[in-house]
Amino acid sequence: MITYITRRCIQAVFILLLVSIIVFLALRLLPGDPIYLLLTSEELQIKTAEEVQVLRHEYGLDRSLIVQYFDWLGGVLHGDFGTSIRFRFSVGQLMLERIPLTIHLGVLAFIISHILGIAAGVISAVRRGRWLDTVVTILANIGITVPIFWLGIMMIYLFAVYLDWLPVMGYTSPFDDFWLSTKQLIMPVICLAIMPMASAARQTRSSMLEVMHMDYIRTAWSKGLREQAVIFRHAMKNGLIPVFTLLGLHLSTIIGGSVLIETVFNIPGMGRLAVASVLNRDYLVTQGITMVIAATIIFVNLVIDISYGWLDPRIRYR
Repeated sequence: MITYITRRCIQAVFILLLVSIIVFLALRLLPGDPIYLLLTSEELQIKTAEEVQVLRHEYGLDRSLIVQYFDWLGGVLHGDFGTSIRFRFSVGQLMLERIPLTIHLGVLAFIISHILGIAAGVISAVRRGRWLDTVVTILANIGITVPIFWLGIMMIYLFAVYLDWLPVMGYTSPFDDFWLSTKQLIMPVICLAIMPMASAARQTRSSMLEVMHMDYIRTAWSKGLREQAVIFRHAMKNGLIPVFTLLGLHLSTIIGGSVLIETVFNIPGMGRLAVASVLNRDYLVTQGITMVIAATIIFVNLVIDISYGWLDPRIRYR
């Protein structure tokens, strides 16, 4: 176990380094100069080339790419993500202000999607071939393919504009106004949860159908155990192992989807900040957000891999 964890941690470090190099070079290849985007048209007419060069020097943009990369990487290792070119504020502070909003949205979507998705998959497998199985399968197939940004726009038109049941956009802390916060989160959470929910339902149904035909399940039925006991005590523990594998992928889906959903619903979280930083060529903000997201996904996948041994004692780590 210790050897496996050590090897995975070393791999994680190399992956993070590779991600940092890719995002650093990709941003520099984008057309446009962040300094010119920072200045207004009036300031560009007034400022001389020397004054613009002073600004470039202030943000370290006049140095070579290798020097810029290692300066930034050294700062990250010391907990300093640099200063935003656009906001002229600490990147770390900008992310800390927006991370709670994204976590609030993502955790709700993650929990709701897997509770409902797994429940729907189990019911579909147990009631295979009946109308409930057909309905769940059709809805799961639709949920896998629907674009979440389109779904968000349609929900805004229907529930916010036409029916006037929910707020159009925005975010309010539940500590300030719990009811308003709940209404504002309904549509974004549904949009983020729809794809993981459908994926969990499909995988749960497939795994449960495979498990339900195994010998030990037939033995449980032959002992006269109740349906609930057979499903929850015997079938689900083995049937949900493949679903557990998908948790890391679903987390990546939710984090990636937050970029679109926070923009559609005007939620000032990490996703919206990432979009704004890319459009403004705010290199350090984009690099910082990418590294935080990559580290989170790698850590969650490591925890999931280690948890296999608890779910299935037959699994051995080498």
